[in-house]
Amino acid sequence: MKWFDNTALTLVIIGAVNWLLVGIFKFDLVAFLFGNLSWLSRVIYTIIGLCGLYLISLFTKINNFSE
Repeated sequence: MKWFDNTALTLVIIGAVNWLLVGIFKFDLVAFLFGNLSWLSRVIYTIIGLCGLYLISLFTKINNFSE
C-alpha cells in the first residue's frame, strides 16, 4: 500500500503546483495541456481530488505512528 500512498501524494503535489500557477500567474497547466474542461482534464482533476481525499487517512497514520 506504500506505493499507492506515494502515488497519491505525488499527484496531490502536482495538483498543488497547478494551483500555485493559477494563483500567481493565472495559468492552469492542466487546462493548457489537456483542454479547458475537456473530458480528459476533468478526469485528471477528479483523480487528483480523490487522491487528496484519500490522503486525509494519513492523519490517522501519523497520529498512530507518533504515539
